[in-house]
Amino acid sequence: MRVFVTGASGHIASAVIPELLDNGHQVIGLARSDSAAAAVAALGAEVRRGDLDDLDGLREAASDADGVIHLAFKHDALQTGDFLGAVSSDLAATQAMGAALEGSGKPFVTTGGTLMLAMGGITGRPGTEDDQVPGGPRTDAANYVIGLAAQGVRSSVVRLAPMVHSDLDHHGFTMSLIGFARENGSAAYIGDGANRWPAAHTRDIGVLYRLAVEKAPAGATLHGVGDEGIPFTQIAETIAAKLGVGTRSVTVEQAGDALGFLAAFAGLDNPTSNAKTRALLGWEPTHPGWVQDVQNGHYFA
Repeated sequence: MRVFVTGASGHIASAVIPELLDNGHQVIGLARSDSAAAAVAALGAEVRRGDLDDLDGLREAASDADGVIHLAFKHDALQTGDFLGAVSSDLAATQAMGAALEGSGKPFVTTGGTLMLAMGGITGRPGTEDDQVPGGPRTDAANYVIGLAAQGVRSSVVRLAPMVHSDLDHHGFTMSLIGFARENGSAAYIGDGANRWPAAHTRDIGVLYRLAVEKAPAGATLHGVGDEGIPFTQIAETIAAKLGVGTRSVTVEQAGDALGFLAAFAGLDNPTSNAKTRALLGWEPTHPGWVQDVQNGHYFA
C-alpha cells in the first residue's frame, strides 16, 4: 500500500513511518521545509513538499495514495496560544483530504486526543471508544472523519493520550512539563493533583497506526493509550525526583505561571480505556509505561 503521511517529520511519524516500511508499505511523507524533507528522507520515505495550508496539494496527494494517515497539527501555534487557529487549519486540511477520498473505499486514519473527552464532560470514569462528544475543538474534525464512513471511506480516528513518550519525543507534553519544572524549580499540579492523565509509548503508537490503516473498520474510534491514567501528583513527583526539585500544588489562577500553555489542560481528569481498540485490532502495548520511561533518564540527558 502507498500511504500518504502528513506530519511526516514529526514525533509520531518517526515511529509510524518505519513501522509501515518494515511491514511492506511505501510511504509518501509531507514536508514543509528543507530540514523536514531531509528528516523524512532519512526515515526511508518518499518526500512530497507542502503544508497544511496547501489544500489543493493535500487533495491531490490523498487521491494519488492507497491510504492516508493524517498526523500533522500546528503545534507551534498551540504553544504560542493560537489553539483555535491550529484547530481551524487542521479541520480544513482534514476536510480537503476526506473529500478527495469519498467513494474510494481507501483508509483514512486521522488523529485526535483523549483530552477532548474530558473537555466534553466525560470525567470521573475511564473514557471509552464508544464515548463521543457532539462538537468542539478537534472534535469537529474527528466527527467529520467518522461521518466519512457513510461516504465510502474506510475512515478511523486515533485518539492519542496527551503524553506520548519515548526517546523519540523531543517536543511533546512530557518535555514541556519537565521544562516548566526546571524553569520554576518545582513540578506543579493543580489542586490535589488527583486528576489522571493517560500515556502511551511512541513505538506502540506506531504499531497502532499501521494496524489502523491496514484493517480498522470504517467509522472506528481507536484509543492510543498504554497507561490508562496516571495521577498528576505522580507525574509531578516523577519529574521532580529526576530534576532534584520539589513538587507544589497550585491554584487554577497560578497554573499559567507554573504550567504554561498546559495550564488549560493540566487539571482535567482523563482516565481512558483501550479495551475496544485492543480487541478490534489485536493491538497490545509492549513498551515501558510513562513512569518507567521517564525514570530511565533519556528525557534528562
